[in-house]
Amino acid sequence: MASRYGSDQIAGVVVGASLNGLGVARSLTRGGVPVVAVDTTMIRAGMWCRYVRAHLVKSLVGNIFADEMIKLGKSFNQPPVLLLTEEEAVHAVSEHREVLSRWFRFRLPVDATVKMLSSKASFHDFALKHRFPVPRSVILEKLSDTEYLSQLRYPCILKPDDKRNVLRGEKERAVRVESLAAARAQASVMLTTPGGVVVQEWIEGADSNIYFTLFYRGSGGRVISVFTGRKILSSPPGIGNTAICVAAPDAGKVLEPLTLSFAEQAGFEGIGSIEYKWDDNNRRFVMVEPTVGRTDWQEEIATLCGVNIPLAAYRHELGLSPIPGRSRPVPVAWRATFSDRMPSRLPGEQTKIIDGYFRWNDPVPALQFYGVVSPLRSIKQGWKAARAFKRPQLKNIVS
Repeated sequence: MASRYGSDQIAGVVVGASLNGLGVARSLTRGGVPVVAVDTTMIRAGMWCRYVRAHLVKSLVGNIFADEMIKLGKSFNQPPVLLLTEEEAVHAVSEHREVLSRWFRFRLPVDATVKMLSSKASFHDFALKHRFPVPRSVILEKLSDTEYLSQLRYPCILKPDDKRNVLRGEKERAVRVESLAAARAQASVMLTTPGGVVVQEWIEGADSNIYFTLFYRGSGGRVISVFTGRKILSSPPGIGNTAICVAAPDAGKVLEPLTLSFAEQAGFEGIGSIEYKWDDNNRRFVMVEPTVGRTDWQEEIATLCGVNIPLAAYRHELGLSPIPGRSRPVPVAWRATFSDRMPSRLPGEQTKIIDGYFRWNDPVPALQFYGVVSPLRSIKQGWKAARAFKRPQLKNIVS
């Protein structure tokens, strides 16, 4: 690596090469930063970006990841800037920060804060204590706790307390239920696997009521970069990842001070974000959940709108002067995939839609995703559905 980049050119190392990592890599290369993309498989689209050098590791989790990253770090003449896009990697870096800081430059809150903000239950308790607006919720740790479900109004949404349980395939990401009986049934299923469950009252409003504030706080809590956006579409609707999003400067006037106040109270330094939803019934913004220590799925919308948070973070960690933000003359929307269709009523007709995977100057990630990964995924899902359909029939024959 050292001979590739030279001692005068410090690299950015992006951990995780999904659509999230691809957007971060492209953001860094706008500033001429040499990028190394780290992941466990070449099937990730970001590993095929023309601007990066792909580096495979055995795991993004725990001691194995830390050991692999130390080996990588030793190959540079100067410690590169580390940017994380994966939840598991955040915890691995946080827990091994002392040794990894010898080989990489990065900024995270203290480990206790990382753990607190990564837990939906702990985040909820912290927000209530400091009087930040959050949905009414109950925390379920064991089956007997389901009695607390009667305290809520329905519909509600059930989420695993720790997102890592979702990444390991142990729990569903989020499930909406319409009644107390359905909540008890779903909670009973979710509690059979490790980890607690957070149950929140559903916040009325469309997907376009969901907003997010992305930020980077540097040394001493200095605000280096901040941006507020708005979801236009989620996939699946209501509970899924961002499918389409745009800038939301008007909402930013309210949400950015609120977000930065929360970050200050929590001692939250480094990269992160908070997701909000506008509550149609109570006419206010409510905090849904934070992201700590890593970029968000829709991070690139900020760069496309002239607020390059990954590049700002990189330059800050190297002691370089910030690059002024630049606004686009034409409004832009970030779209995760071609299959995500812009609602006819939102936003304006002049809005330019930019695909998360495809760029004319960097087409291979899109070719790899749309031509290889997506078809294989469809075949796999069809195979699973066929097996699920046949299984009950076999039972009937046996009986």
